[in-house]
Amino acid sequence: MMKVLGREVVGLLVLVMVSVFVTIGEAQPSQAKSVLVNCGSNSSVNVDGRRWVGDLAPNNNLTLSTPGIAASTATFGGDSASAPLYKSARMFTDSLNYTFGATQGNYFLRFHFFPFSFENYDVNKSSFDVEANGLKLVSKFNVPGEILHKNSYLARSGSNSSSLTFIKEYFLNVESGSLVIEFIPSKGSFGFVNAIEIVPVTDKLFVDQVNKVGGNGANTYLNLNKRGIETVYRLNVGGPEIEPDKDLDLWRTWEGDSSYMFTADAGEKIINSSNITYASSNDTSVAPLLVYETARIMSNTEVLDKRFNMSWKFEVDPDFDYLIRLHFCELVYDKANQRVFRIFINNRSAADNFDVFARAGGMNKAYHQDYFDVVSTKISTLWIQLGPEAGGSGSGTDALLNGLEVFKLSRNGNLAYVEKYGENSGGNGTSQRLILWVGIGAGVASVVIIAALLTLIFRFCKKRRNKQRDSKNNTPGWWPLFLHGAVVNSTANAKRSGGNQISYGSVASTRVGRRFTFAEIKAATNNFNDSLVIGVGGFGKVYKGEIDNDTLAAIKRANPQSEQGLAEFETEIEMLSKLRHRHLVSMIGFCDEQNEMILVYEYMANGTLRSHLFGSDVPPLSWKQRLEVCIGSARGLHYLHTGAERGIIHRDVKTTNILLDENFVAKMADFGLSKTGPALEHTHVSTAVKGSFGYLDPEYFRRQQLTEKSDVYSFGVVLFEVVCARAVINPSLPKDQINLAEWAMRWQQQRSLQTIIDPHLDGKYCPESLMIFGEIAEKCLADEGKNRPTMGEVLWHLESVLQVHEAWMHANAATRNSFSSSQVVENVEEREAECGQHSATLDEESNVDLKMKEGKEGALMGTDGSDGVVGVDEFSQLVNPQGR
Repeated sequence: MMKVLGREVVGLLVLVMVSVFVTIGEAQPSQAKSVLVNCGSNSSVNVDGRRWVGDLAPNNNLTLSTPGIAASTATFGGDSASAPLYKSARMFTDSLNYTFGATQGNYFLRFHFFPFSFENYDVNKSSFDVEANGLKLVSKFNVPGEILHKNSYLARSGSNSSSLTFIKEYFLNVESGSLVIEFIPSKGSFGFVNAIEIVPVTDKLFVDQVNKVGGNGANTYLNLNKRGIETVYRLNVGGPEIEPDKDLDLWRTWEGDSSYMFTADAGEKIINSSNITYASSNDTSVAPLLVYETARIMSNTEVLDKRFNMSWKFEVDPDFDYLIRLHFCELVYDKANQRVFRIFINNRSAADNFDVFARAGGMNKAYHQDYFDVVSTKISTLWIQLGPEAGGSGSGTDALLNGLEVFKLSRNGNLAYVEKYGENSGGNGTSQRLILWVGIGAGVASVVIIAALLTLIFRFCKKRRNKQRDSKNNTPGWWPLFLHGAVVNSTANAKRSGGNQISYGSVASTRVGRRFTFAEIKAATNNFNDSLVIGVGGFGKVYKGEIDNDTLAAIKRANPQSEQGLAEFETEIEMLSKLRHRHLVSMIGFCDEQNEMILVYEYMANGTLRSHLFGSDVPPLSWKQRLEVCIGSARGLHYLHTGAERGIIHRDVKTTNILLDENFVAKMADFGLSKTGPALEHTHVSTAVKGSFGYLDPEYFRRQQLTEKSDVYSFGVVLFEVVCARAVINPSLPKDQINLAEWAMRWQQQRSLQTIIDPHLDGKYCPESLMIFGEIAEKCLADEGKNRPTMGEVLWHLESVLQVHEAWMHANAATRNSFSSSQVVENVEEREAECGQHSATLDEESNVDLKMKEGKEGALMGTDGSDGVVGVDEFSQLVNPQGR
């Protein structure tokens, strides 16, 4: 009897246990699924293999507070695969709530926008707020304005892409059983949304303990569960854009990074298809492995001085906290201490002695590192910079980055920033006057303090230079790239040669490139055959030659019997031994046998810019090609001016010294007249006037005081020459037209530059781009150097000109398609043109972000470290040496 009873008790216990487990299993929430909403529709659409349910469709797991207005359009100008999602929208003139059933946890929340006109609703005038569970996401939000703001920034960064679709992404924690998204139109306005995407995140994407920038390794606690996060930027560094369907289950988009780099040439792309794994099993959702298969490394690491970097620049909202996530994966080195570098964020140290291999635990290990930074109310840019560790123990002066994300963190339940839309924060007259007087008082005090600081800094720098002059090693630091090659010593050479002529063996000590034998040079030039001469100067001739049987080169041979031009010849050797950049003609090698001095340059297949403008039978350049040539030349000059501590002044900028390779990439040539810029305590270099008539800076001519602004003036003449396609000095023309600079300036000041434009361009250019281009050239030709822009500013605006022209071309192409019927496109294009016009006003933007801040470890102009040899077709100053 007892045994039977025992069996029944045991059976009952088992039954109870099974019942408990079943109950627990049923009580546990099932894994949350993505909620994809096609707004403004009662039907579903398939996009990228996912089904988006209409917001009025039955059983769609959401509730609408009011129906709002269902809007639709028949056309969409973007990617055809995404077209179904953007052809409908939910518009609202009153508050509209979307309520979703959601389990507790973390979610990516994305809003999709495509502005199109519907009935009497002008999307360009829409303005609304958005909140999610009480967290304010945007305020006074205008979608077309946001699109133009982003595209305008990408234009300044060098991007050629433009899109009318826009996605806002947020990461938030849902603590209740529902997610309420509220759309609130501004008074007298309306709002709209095309699609809403809610993607659950089951893995831990963020941690609360994060390294603080400038905190010397200290961590800060972020309490992210109580804060909202907005994704501001997400980049696949060194690789192409990664589409959402390639990013696991989180459907994130990873942009390419080149448009955000201060100088894309500073970073070389690498790729490794090896088996990459995550350094930690908890990181599988942090980023897809595709991000870690590509990277950027330093373009030119073979330098003696570790003072250059890769820089990315971003526009951000001021007065917010930011989380910066950097993704790393060592793809090359198989042991530690081979690539050690520094990380700077907004000019402050984030990490020193950063070794990816050591931190990730091996090669091909995906690893990420987070940093926390606070952006002040006066800053709207975020700089992220990587460069070699000066004085570090790594064997290579290199850095690496695979991916980059920037997240904005909420403050007091707010992620919205309104000031960029021009909203006045208010305040009465009394408070404004108080602020004014406080500002005046602070300004006076600041002047006194700054004057005292400048005095101390000047004395400190002078003392430091004196110490460096007596020291063998420079103080470690992070400064612009300056390749310290060996410099030809004129004094030593003069002593060895008895003071009569330069010793032709002086270049041997520089080891610049390859050392050719004289027999190789004779074979390359067919024993210096005159039929191969492409330039002649006082020092000798330049030949078109062929080295190694298939490589074309320009070979410059100095005449030992002539003293004329040898000083310039030596200067060019000195300069080219220090410089290397994609937009500067580089030297392949030299020959110093049998008392000869011969230099071998890369060959430029398309000759000089002048030959493509006038005076030859080659086809004329299009307006886009001319803009790209001007931008390339400006980059080369900007590198000269900023790449060294004192900079280098070219002193002979003209269209015959701008050479074009086989791809029409522009490169500056002829550094025979170049001078090192003024020392810190000086504003100019006092020197005899040299240069080419018609391009010569009048201030330099009057005062014999050379500055970087002398190059800017000459470049302004080049800009007018590009537009007008005529010689800068033409005595055969009427008196008022002989000098191109004076003639073009008169037309430009009348805002009628199109009257004298090259006839080949007639009807093939954007009028707005020409207007901005003319204003840039006009500023360059200011009579006083202080009123001229820097080359960095000129470059910035030229890139904007190109973007305006490309937008115009895109608009013309769109006009030929069905998309042209949409009123919003016309309005957006008008805003693009207006944006381009405003961006060209140099008076209001003389302190653009491209200008590096003095005395700070800032964004640097890197070099293109390409090893590909191209070459020089003509050395124009040799063809016409009378220009000097």
